Amino acid sequence: MKVFKDILYRVQIEAVVGSTSVSINKLQFDSRKVELNDAFVAIRGSISDGHKFIEQAVNNGALAVICEEIPEQIVNGVTYVEVKNTQQALAFMAANYYENPSEKLKLIGVTGTNGKTTIATLLYNLFTKAGFKVGLLSTVNVKVGDKAFDAVRTTPDSITINAYLKQMNDEGVEFCFMEVSSHGIDQHRTTALEFAGGIFTNLSHDHLDYHSSFVEYRDVKKRFFDELPASAFALVNTDDKNGQVMLQNTKAQKYTYALKSYADYKAQILENSFTGLLLKVNDQELWTRLIGSFNAYNVLAIYAAAELLGLETLESLKIISELNSVNGRFQYVISAEEKITAIVDYAHTPDALKNVLETINNIRTKNEELITVVGCGGDRDSTKRPKMGHIASALSTKVIFTSDNPRTEDPDKIVEEVEAGVEPQNFKKVTSVTNRKQAIKAACQMAKQNDIILIAGKGHETYQEINGERKDFDDLKIVNGFLKQLNK
Repeated sequence: MKVFKDILYRVQIEAVVGSTSVSINKLQFDSRKVELNDAFVAIRGSISDGHKFIEQAVNNGALAVICEEIPEQIVNGVTYVEVKNTQQALAFMAANYYENPSEKLKLIGVTGTNGKTTIATLLYNLFTKAGFKVGLLSTVNVKVGDKAFDAVRTTPDSITINAYLKQMNDEGVEFCFMEVSSHGIDQHRTTALEFAGGIFTNLSHDHLDYHSSFVEYRDVKKRFFDELPASAFALVNTDDKNGQVMLQNTKAQKYTYALKSYADYKAQILENSFTGLLLKVNDQELWTRLIGSFNAYNVLAIYAAAELLGLETLESLKIISELNSVNGRFQYVISAEEKITAIVDYAHTPDALKNVLETINNIRTKNEELITVVGCGGDRDSTKRPKMGHIASALSTKVIFTSDNPRTEDPDKIVEEVEAGVEPQNFKKVTSVTNRKQAIKAACQMAKQNDIILIAGKGHETYQEINGERKDFDDLKIVNGFLKQLNK
């Protein structure tokens, strides 16, 4: 039990009805989960308004209600606290409830359109190999030391974040690396967290189903850096024009990394092949198993962050050279006889798809076909669909458009919107197979000796979401199975 007034520290309170000296059990923002003596926070969401469920929460036993508008019907014995923004209030309350766990470790946030998962996960692996106890909050999973938990979303809600951070405190975790999404920033899920550093990767077309414009999307990302304390570092990619924008108003110590422009941390690609990259990083040569120029940026970011966090340079370089790719990020298998290479990558934005395809084209001899299987998710930003179609058809020798996670949308309609981006000179390259498994099978049947298949969009995901139901689906397992059948 926690004294209610103690967990209201730093919350901007407009009005109070009742006593804040009561003791509460847990914080909840889902009225269905409320139990006796819990505090219910009424969140105005995009789908539903938690204020409509205050009565239900009280009936379930809520002792306190935090809301933006105190209801007309007041229940005796229940404390009502009115605030300007319940999402922001929840963030402070969650941090206070769990005794501000972010202050007791070094929390590093990674934000940007592409590369968040790779950078956060590689930093977790790097510092773990260096002998530290480390935490991870990522799209793929959550880790507390060597314990792994399933991740529900890129940036969890404030209660979940602080609960995991408290668990990390209890386990003696020293560093935690966390993906920070634009949704998470906008919805105040990261408010009240004490960050020791922030990393900006890049910014490109994504999430415009949520943000009203690209400028708004950019400015939400910038807010993360605006709120960093002076004791933190802000590390940004200045080959992206938005890198300097992130630094404009930050109080944090400013550092830059780049491949093409002047920066504090500079890298040059010396060799690029399907076995890895040879880089020159600030006058030091570094071999990495990661592939492609986009991964050169990721490696440079983790090298810079490791140095800023005090890891010795030679130790850092040695461990980076031993790191493997992250699940679903340029993972590949090669068929035994035909030597067909199948690559699975999470690329689900136009920029990410372009990066992966350009990487493959820079490495391949052009004597082989590049067959791309790609689609777009349903109930998400539809404006990127023709762009994905244009990029895939322009940079591949053959393309199969298919389903990603159609969710509640008609998958055939999504495929048609992707097809709309194909230019006339590329029509003959394109086939559409809505069933994703059949599309992957078709790609394997098309492929000849030494050809390359790229299966893009889902990466690490082991499910396909159709009409609200998640069905088992693993791109890597499926393509590997079909390739093995070819050898029989």
